[in-house]
Amino acid sequence: MSHKSDIEIARAAKKRPIQEIGEKLAIPPGDLIPYGHDKAKVSRDFIRSLDGRPDGKLILVTAINPTPAGEGKTTTTVGLGDGLNAIGKKAAICIREASLGPCFGMKGGAAGGGYAQVVPMEEMNLHFTGDFHAITAAHNLLSAMIDNHIHWGNELGIDTRRITWRRALDVNDRALRSVVTSLGGPGNGFPAEAGFDITAASEIMAILCLAEDLADLEMRLGNIIVAYRRDRSPVFCRDIKADRPMTALLRDALQPNLVQTLENNPAFVHGGPFANIAHGCNSVIATKTALKLADYVVTEAGFGADLGAEKFLNIKCRKAGLSPSAIVVVATCRALKLNGGVTLADLSKENPNAVVEGCSNLGRHIDNMRKFGVPVIVAINHFHADTESEIDAIRAYVAGKGAEAIVCTHWANGSKGTLELAEKVAAIADADEAEFAPLYRDEIGLMDKIEAIATGIYGASTVSADPSVHARLKRWEADGYGHLPVCMAKTQNSFSADPGLRGAPSGFVLPVRDVRLSAGAGFVVALCGEIMTMPGLPRVPAAESIGLDADGNIEGLS
Repeated sequence: MSHKSDIEIARAAKKRPIQEIGEKLAIPPGDLIPYGHDKAKVSRDFIRSLDGRPDGKLILVTAINPTPAGEGKTTTTVGLGDGLNAIGKKAAICIREASLGPCFGMKGGAAGGGYAQVVPMEEMNLHFTGDFHAITAAHNLLSAMIDNHIHWGNELGIDTRRITWRRALDVNDRALRSVVTSLGGPGNGFPAEAGFDITAASEIMAILCLAEDLADLEMRLGNIIVAYRRDRSPVFCRDIKADRPMTALLRDALQPNLVQTLENNPAFVHGGPFANIAHGCNSVIATKTALKLADYVVTEAGFGADLGAEKFLNIKCRKAGLSPSAIVVVATCRALKLNGGVTLADLSKENPNAVVEGCSNLGRHIDNMRKFGVPVIVAINHFHADTESEIDAIRAYVAGKGAEAIVCTHWANGSKGTLELAEKVAAIADADEAEFAPLYRDEIGLMDKIEAIATGIYGASTVSADPSVHARLKRWEADGYGHLPVCMAKTQNSFSADPGLRGAPSGFVLPVRDVRLSAGAGFVVALCGEIMTMPGLPRVPAAESIGLDADGNIEGLS
């Protein structure tokens, strides 16, 4: 097994010109807009020309709740995509773009790892094709135009105490969560309380990832509620006349990005909402384009299945008319041992009993995914210290659930380590046994939807919320937004809102602290517990290890 770092492996990759990768999907070179030699955007005209083509099979990769031991969801997505190609299938993968927040913070990059990576890794984890910057700029243009409108007389009668639109920045900066703007005298506007969210949590990010085309993008941007008047009537982005210039800023960002895996297979990398504070899936336009071009499309949803997969199925699939054929739940012996009560320091010691104890977390995710009517298979992402007794314990537990667990060694061996998983997943997808349906109906109330997820997915007994939260939900229902799905903002580390509660807790009360209406994206956000939409940096941020070597190469990214 190689002991090279992810970045060393990525730098040694034998990349093919991006036009050759496009050829694998029959994308003409003229319909690729190159950003250098190894990445390109797919043209709008080409995407439009795909209408009417049949769709390939959609495979979702999700995971147990994340732990410091690591699960490897993106790595498995890449490994499975390479594995499907290795067994002769025409497959593509769809993943999200990386946010600078986690890259310089704690989580690291978003390009996979080991010999199951997407390249160019450095560019993907930093500026890539500029999509995040375009989203940040469009978001803050709207902020500036709202303040400017108020400064020049406030013709729309905005209640300055009820501006709901915050600002955005793609860096973890806790100092900006709550700020006061326009200090320094009348020339600078009217002082007001404001705050920043990380770009991945911006409603613009969600809109870009759910929009079908430029016209849909502009309409959704126009539907954003930015403030309320004294009579509580909403003020929309289109009232500020910001929708058209924002669409102009986002024109190129809406086109999906094509790159390649280490094994030169096609990968669409587009959009990047976090799954703990946003909806956690790559763009609809990238997924739908891939489905028209490949027979199998492997995509992932962020964090554990209680967050990313739930939102993929209840929000993205509902809104885009997508229907997955199979769901892969990723687990590791190490993470299950942590869920079974083992400390980080003792993870290397063999402990099949702790694996069995921790399987309660895996089991609930399997049960939850089946509630959507889609067949489930488990991928055991292999670490070198895993023992046969621990792997057998997972296999036996999963078999008891009526499913199968497959050991995967893609981190060390690339596609050779996922051939069995690829064969099984293809067989499941080809059997066409999925009968996908979202967890709840559009017609039920907003609080009923929150409760359906809290009790049906998390295992809560009930939801607690301040009367003001209930009142806002009722008002939004009266205003015609009751049909929207809900997007839960909750810690990724537990089924509950308590990040320290591992395993499969049940019977707890889920606290809904606040709710936000994302009328442009088309969902209501429920903030649970202490979750923040602007993360902070850890005591020792990853940024301290990132820099350039003597040759100008980036080092320290992971």
